Amino acid sequence: MTQIQQVLFKLETDYHGHPYYVSGHALFNAIAQRVDERTRRSLRVSHGVFVPAEYGEYPDEHSQDGYAGVLGASLPEVAAYEDLFLYRDPAQRWLLDSRARDAHNTHDLNSHGGRTTFAPQCYFGRPPDVRNHKRSVEWYVQCYVHAGGDDEILPLATDVLDGMRVGGARNYGLGELSVADTQLVDLDTLDYSQVTDGTGDGFVLEIVSPYVLASEYPGAESQSVPWWWDPSAASLLGSRGGASDGLRRRDERLVGDDDVHTLACIDHGQRVGYAGNDPVETAKNGVVRVGTHSRYGFGEFRVRPAHEDRMPGRCVEDAGGAV
Repeated sequence: MTQIQQVLFKLETDYHGHPYYVSGHALFNAIAQRVDERTRRSLRVSHGVFVPAEYGEYPDEHSQDGYAGVLGASLPEVAAYEDLFLYRDPAQRWLLDSRARDAHNTHDLNSHGGRTTFAPQCYFGRPPDVRNHKRSVEWYVQCYVHAGGDDEILPLATDVLDGMRVGGARNYGLGELSVADTQLVDLDTLDYSQVTDGTGDGFVLEIVSPYVLASEYPGAESQSVPWWWDPSAASLLGSRGGASDGLRRRDERLVGDDDVHTLACIDHGQRVGYAGNDPVETAKNGVVRVGTHSRYGFGEFRVRPAHEDRMPGRCVEDAGGAV
């Protein structure tokens, strides 16, 4: 049995931090202050993805289909592997086309003494003939925790998670999170049929969070590009970097004990070919993550059939694959 605990937080106050996500390291440290030594030693935390509470519909690959009402403010049931990633795609492709997609997936910015922060709500004007002239969309943060083999520590209690603060300027009240929903998921009981059905056409790996190649953090080991990644595959998406393997790189930072440590990473949002031979086991490993600093959210990836179009009706073809 391999369990993860999905957690959905509501963003209560302005957040001062990473513009793409709340790092697993920030979430880990916030939780670690509230739990015992056994839990701290076993705890693994994913990056937290920002999610707007808006009207949506389930993607084609989801185990449920059709109109879903308001998504983002609660955790839908997870029955299949693909369900795990409903909120993990920063583009939030479940948003209805009838909504202002780009605006509904963009934070409002505030300033606090020179600090640029992300607001917990965004507001939209409405026609003057309706009763309320504006409406708000609230922001949530979705992450998951697992226990590195010690599943007895799960689930973490709601009162442990509620009221945590992440990001900068926490002593000024920024970055407060409240628990909106939580649920346990057993990875071994999920339906992986969409993964196994794609065997004849092969698979691609979508990098969900940066993969760490080298870290200045004490004791961290350097990694090479995994042998079961095939960057030369035609399915490579979004690579515009100058590296010989074509993969886009970026530097991240990990802050510990007032020291800033640089991480050399393969950037998230890219797709590479899969050169392994056990896609189901690889899919499970991608959820619990691989590589250096995986306990802090780095090294998450998703397995997709190579023929799958993740943006139906919105893709154009060029020499580098679907973009």
